[in-house]
Amino acid sequence: MNMIQSAKDQIVELTKRAYAAAATDGMLPEGVDTPVPVEIPKDTANGDYTTTFCLAAAKAMHKSPRDVAQALTSKMALDGSYFTSVEIAGPGFLNFRLGDKWYGDVLAAVDGEGAHYGRSEGLHGKKYMVEFVSANPTGPMHMGNARGGVLGDTLASVLDWNGAEVWREFYVNDAGNQIEKFAKSIEARYFQLIQGEDAVEFPEDGYHGDDIRELAKAFYDQHGNSYVNCDTEKRHADMARFGLDVNLPKMKGDLRRYGIEFDEWFYESTLHESGYVANTVQALSDAGWTYEQDGALWLKTADIIRDQLVKAGKKREDVDKLDLKDDVLRRANGFYTYFAADIAYHRNKFGVRGFDKVINIWGADHHGHVARLKGAMDALGLDGTGRLDIVLMQLVKLVRDGETVRMSKRTGKTISLSDLLDEIPVDACRWFFNTKPDTQMEFDLGLAVREDSENPVYYVQYAHARICSLLKALSDEGCAAPEMGKVDIALATTEQERELVKALSRFPEELAMAARDYDPSYINRYLVALAGTFHRFYNACRIKGEAPDLVAVRLKLAEATKQVLCNGLGILGVTAPEKM
Repeated sequence: MNMIQSAKDQIVELTKRAYAAAATDGMLPEGVDTPVPVEIPKDTANGDYTTTFCLAAAKAMHKSPRDVAQALTSKMALDGSYFTSVEIAGPGFLNFRLGDKWYGDVLAAVDGEGAHYGRSEGLHGKKYMVEFVSANPTGPMHMGNARGGVLGDTLASVLDWNGAEVWREFYVNDAGNQIEKFAKSIEARYFQLIQGEDAVEFPEDGYHGDDIRELAKAFYDQHGNSYVNCDTEKRHADMARFGLDVNLPKMKGDLRRYGIEFDEWFYESTLHESGYVANTVQALSDAGWTYEQDGALWLKTADIIRDQLVKAGKKREDVDKLDLKDDVLRRANGFYTYFAADIAYHRNKFGVRGFDKVINIWGADHHGHVARLKGAMDALGLDGTGRLDIVLMQLVKLVRDGETVRMSKRTGKTISLSDLLDEIPVDACRWFFNTKPDTQMEFDLGLAVREDSENPVYYVQYAHARICSLLKALSDEGCAAPEMGKVDIALATTEQERELVKALSRFPEELAMAARDYDPSYINRYLVALAGTFHRFYNACRIKGEAPDLVAVRLKLAEATKQVLCNGLGILGVTAPEKM
């Protein structure tokens, strides 16, 4: 239950009723249909919620805002509501102050919903796919994949908590140029093992990592010299398959260690083998969006994007000035491009599997691909503009003691996800990578392992563990948190107690905003704030030794905070320890 929204909805209803009563008595004119905006003011000293209805409706009523406000307050019936008072402020604001019923209902909602507190049905009936990581299987996963993995996995959890049916997918690029390059790289290292490095030139555009040497050595250990005189096409196919059979299980293992499981690993090769890429390109041709030039088949990408921009309200003369280019779908040699396969893959998501919304987590270097892919979906009649969303994430910079970390101790190359997990706990990795996607982040390796309040994940986990220890210690003394029906919320009168309840009430709201903005870092920021609010409550409000009824209220507050911290950490894929 979203108690913030419930309070806002109640103010709307109370205000409308007061206006109707004032109009009936002739105090205000009838027939004014002005919305009732409700906000939480930054400074709640004069009220917990405020509405600017009187200012907005005054002109239509031909009265001053304060006259409207005075009429409404005289007719405002607060009995049985969440509010104890309504006051006029400034030029005509109406400020409402919360009462015990609202605070009690917040605690009751946390207590009643427990591990489900924060869930909503806002996206009920919607089928979402989140495609993320989708790392090239020709080498180990890097820092961008590490960040994308957390953002995608956590966003999927956020959408699930908002009621959507969510599918997590990894797209395996096991076809095309990069796989041919992969095979040639292994082939070159294989021949170097047999004939010597100086005797065999390595492809300039090949994959130079030590992992390729390891794959070639493993292939040689298994097959010896038997592939020296083998047909080149077969040698490439077998070497590529061998490399993928080694790399993909490693990738799955690293991601599983990272707390990520996918519903499906979708293979690009299946699109080619089934003829779906060719079928998709033909569908674009049938719709009039392709042309042939120099033996290749081209997509009229420029025309498609121009149409998109004009429909979005851009002036045609401005759009025509843009340097837009078309894309090759099928090369002169008959091979389909990666873009053609990508179009087919997304057509499959919408047209075959029927997802209402598809969200891709991509690196910022893919920004130029966004409009092209959405446009291709539009050209196929699949509403890519409305149904395909791309979350672009910025780069990651690793730092230690203020210095940028560039090299891996193990390979001498860029640090991989596996390297990182050898050094940093999974909880810290998942927490720190779940930052706002569109900002470049610095991952401080030293901060991530610190056990003090400067480390945000430690700070939040410590709050949870502290509550667990408190509840256990008092329970051992025969003083457990009571049932909700035995709690008198009216006894929670201090500022710290009230602020803690308000903080608990914000969890569903934060989840809704995280889903709305595709930004799961809302949850990180919320949990840090909640932990801080609890620590202030704990330091200001004694529990042990107080009157039994007051102990009951404060234990219930602690228990509710523990539950919400646990729920939030679970969404992030971070553990909620009972001891630290």
